[in-house]
Amino acid sequence: MLGKPIAECHALVVPTAQWGHPMCGPASVRGLVAAEPSWEHFTGLGWASLGVLELTALPTIGSERWVPWVREADVLLVDGGDATYLYHWIRESGLADLLPSLSDTVWVGVSAGSMVMTPRIGNYFVEWSSAPDDRTLGVVDFAIFPHLDLFPTNTLAHAERWAAEIGLPAYAIDEQTAIKVVDGSVDVISEGEWTKFGV
Repeated sequence: MLGKPIAECHALVVPTAQWGHPMCGPASVRGLVAAEPSWEHFTGLGWASLGVLELTALPTIGSERWVPWVREADVLLVDGGDATYLYHWIRESGLADLLPSLSDTVWVGVSAGSMVMTPRIGNYFVEWSSAPDDRTLGVVDFAIFPHLDLFPTNTLAHAERWAAEIGLPAYAIDEQTAIKVVDGSVDVISEGEWTKFGV
């Protein structure tokens, strides 16, 4: 999707969603940003450059500073945490308004970083206490149930109940599965387990 080797691509990592989730904090953000071993397949892939784009800071510095940073990036690496918190700051920062013009920029989301692209995530995944509801960006027309079988609360049975309430086509995916969307065409890439739910 990048059209050139990773070693020639400039990436910005977005840790913002982590601040909204009770399981995340300074240590997990540090690991992400520092490309520690557990992040070797994300921030540690050997990018030509890796910068940090903290969405909560953007409203205080002005778009004339940060918009060029985003436009110059080949890829946005958007980490997980709470998708509603991330959605809030994508809108508040102004990034939501810029996204439609970034046709050559690849968005790589992990967990909430992918879920935020869906129309809604379901109350099951809302952890941020100030979230007004479970709505997110709606860039794609399906929902995502991540981390299938990674946690005791993320089994296929949990995903089935979630899918029955979400009212959208949906995918439950494990850690070895990704969903690629290009020009509205959806492909599941997997060496693991995944399930598609219809409506």
